[in-house]
Amino acid sequence: MSHAEKQSQLQIRVSEAQKAAIRVAAERSGMDMSTYVLSRVLSIPGREFQEAVKPLAGSGAFSFALADVNSLLSKLTPIELREAVAAAPEAGLPPFLANYVAAMVEAACAKRGIPVPTWTARVRPLDEPVFGSDLKSLRMHLLTHSPAPFRSRNIFIDSSLGDRV
Repeated sequence: MSHAEKQSQLQIRVSEAQKAAIRVAAERSGMDMSTYVLSRVLSIPGREFQEAVKPLAGSGAFSFALADVNSLLSKLTPIELREAVAAAPEAGLPPFLANYVAAMVEAACAKRGIPVPTWTARVRPLDEPVFGSDLKSLRMHLLTHSPAPFRSRNIFIDSSLGDRV
């Protein structure tokens, strides 16, 4: 989070000993006190997820951004994943990408055996099917082999979380 983005201030009351302990911990971490406290309070995996999703809100090719989200979700431990996806993406995503990200999150949660965050249920599935290939001869394969979270959102692909195509 850059200093330019900070427009508010938060004051908390701490004892002198607590303030000294925070100062020492911040110095050991190579951070100023504000940055250190924020890093402890705000989820680092959550910020990483939001940052990975942000490029999807722009125009243009999104395959690299989806690959980045895939890489992030694939490397997180169950605890980190739960923290990362606790909040819905802040970036305003078009319906297809909102569904794709929701499906990736649902697949990641299923793979790690953790509950799916409630925000994914608020992402309305696509009205029309979207196929991962324009080849009509592949449609039956995609219909039958697409991972369940993607199928339920009317997205038909031949790979899932952690896979590369």
